[in-house]
Amino acid sequence: MTTAPAPRPRRAALLRAAIAPAALAFSLVLVPLPAANAAGAAAAPPAPTEAGPLRIHDIHGTTRISPQAGKPVTGVPGIVTGLRAYGSSKGFWMQDPNPDANPATSEGIFVYTGGNPTVKVGDSVLVSGKVTVYYPNFNGGSQSLTELSGPAVTVLSSGNPLPAPVVVDTRNIPGRYAPPAGPDGTISSVPLNPEKYALDFYASLESMLVQVKDVRVVQATDKYNELWVAADKQDQRSKRGGLLYESYKEPNVGRLMVQQQAPVSQQPFPVANVGDELTGTTTGPLDYNQFGGYTIVAGTLGTLKDNHLQREVTPQAGERELTIATYNVENLAATNPDAKFAQLAQGIVTNLRSPDIVALEEIQDNNGAKNDGTVDASQTVAKFLAAIKAAGGPAYDWRSVDPQDGKDGGEPGGNIRQVFLFNPQRVSFTDIPGGNATTAVGVTGAGATAALTASPGRIEPNDEAWTNSRKPLVGQFSFRGQKVFVIANHFNSKGGDQGIDSRFQAPTRSSEVQRIKQATVEQTFVAKLLAADKQAKVVSVGDFNDYQFSPALATLTKGGVLRDLVNELPETEQYSYVYQGNSQVLDHILVSPEVGYAKYDIVHINAEFAQQASDHDPQVVRIKP
Repeated sequence: MTTAPAPRPRRAALLRAAIAPAALAFSLVLVPLPAANAAGAAAAPPAPTEAGPLRIHDIHGTTRISPQAGKPVTGVPGIVTGLRAYGSSKGFWMQDPNPDANPATSEGIFVYTGGNPTVKVGDSVLVSGKVTVYYPNFNGGSQSLTELSGPAVTVLSSGNPLPAPVVVDTRNIPGRYAPPAGPDGTISSVPLNPEKYALDFYASLESMLVQVKDVRVVQATDKYNELWVAADKQDQRSKRGGLLYESYKEPNVGRLMVQQQAPVSQQPFPVANVGDELTGTTTGPLDYNQFGGYTIVAGTLGTLKDNHLQREVTPQAGERELTIATYNVENLAATNPDAKFAQLAQGIVTNLRSPDIVALEEIQDNNGAKNDGTVDASQTVAKFLAAIKAAGGPAYDWRSVDPQDGKDGGEPGGNIRQVFLFNPQRVSFTDIPGGNATTAVGVTGAGATAALTASPGRIEPNDEAWTNSRKPLVGQFSFRGQKVFVIANHFNSKGGDQGIDSRFQAPTRSSEVQRIKQATVEQTFVAKLLAADKQAKVVSVGDFNDYQFSPALATLTKGGVLRDLVNELPETEQYSYVYQGNSQVLDHILVSPEVGYAKYDIVHINAEFAQQASDHDPQVVRIKP
């Protein structure tokens, strides 16, 4: 395998790698490269005049790796079924109208032209070129696509009928997701079994026309004009219409991304929320990309049925209930537009009902991503507090600890950190000097006198578990004369993990190692606090970047020092984030044993909507200390 000198991403911008079951390192590999002429362009073979000996199904073979990889082929016949005339991966799809009888061999293929294709949908063509095995994200573990590169194309006729699309639905999508890996740890050379495994089923349809009918939207339209649908009605449904991600072993098999063959199609791309539907048929070639896997590049889109998903409002708290919330505000900086502050503030005031304490994640320094050594975030926080007050909320006070420049990960120059907001009319903050970026907070006293050595403070900020990651912020509060210890968290991201659709099965979750270390450090701190005062009320909140069933959360709750409240919700409500069509848990609120009464709510206002203030849903708990 050789590395391409000029990768060709499917789109110009990259998705955030901070949050995902499979946030990936984005690198591209072509195997092998087409020959180059003296001018640096791929050398095209002569235009074919007659059909050659190989058909598309011969090129694909019965595994993910073409038996013709790296070889020239001549006169491959097909009907043009779709065009990509945008981005840096331009070309067209074609399909053989005369398939073989083997369900494992695809009849479609992408022809990579590198420039705007000159053919039209419905053209009957002969193509000569080199068979290329293309990995959209080789280092991230993606599967491969078989393509023809450096092509010479002859158009034989135009206006031909397209091959009938394969209807993809519950009847033919296998219930098992991925086959076992071969000796090399991958499924690349394992013979396809499309009747048994969903990934094999999709691989057997690679670049062929497929169709879904009357499908539910399970991830809202994003800024790239993409959405996700559920092709299999047996996948586990959330309360509001998404697909629940419930375990590593049982991924939802029917998730498909939908893009559009713009500018070929003149139909506006639908702006859809989770739970909406695409009625009628959506048809196009089945592609595979580094941003989420199998994708219908639609030439025909279904009609959007708006099911009017509403943003949730949490129940009103009682006078004697202390309300504590967590909200990842997605790289909020003073330089952001006023509209972002206003929308986030509305969520705090209206949807969360102005909690007594709010732990914020991803507050950036005053100049955002400008990398000039600035770490102070007072302007960012002040702007947010003003927006909350303008929205009708309380006059919050705040506490935080500035990080060291460039030491906490996140967007370079942004210096993200956690911040406590609190309503001084309802709760007081116990200020204990000594907290800074590098000093570890400790526990002093015993029983009723137990206290932090610094408030606010950071938990073991010099431990290697927090390298290039946010350190937990802990604060001591008082509510109606009762002490409450709150920990604001933002564990390291899932960047570098292999996707659930990876060619490596089972995929490696390399980022998990650091989160387990982080959970170990925090669990030790909470255990120390409870050893000093077994009746201590501890509430640990934030973006833990991991699932309720993950080893990191099992480590954090070890010994019963904390309990994860998400497990006490109905199963269909257990999610705070949507990624690759999966509604999943990344954010948590955990409480110590003495916090018996805990009314917990994930307030769905962002993750399921095309219009978002943040990519995370906030959470709130009502307790009686």
